[in-house]
Amino acid sequence: MARRCHYCHRQTETGNEVSHSHRKTRRKWLPNLQQMRILVDGKTRRTYVCTRCLRSGRVVRAL
Repeated sequence: MARRCHYCHRQTETGNEVSHSHRKTRRKWLPNLQQMRILVDGKTRRTYVCTRCLRSGRVVRAL
């Protein structure tokens, strides 16, 4: 399973880290994903959810 939010599809982004001398090396930004049990089509499923979706109330948690 990809490390991607189930609701907003936020995932790892890549880019350049730029030093003071302006040398560029590749880096990645990781989203704050939490693995949770949520309801998907009436079934309980463990997926990744970002904390922004958790805060905004998009997530329907399973019991």
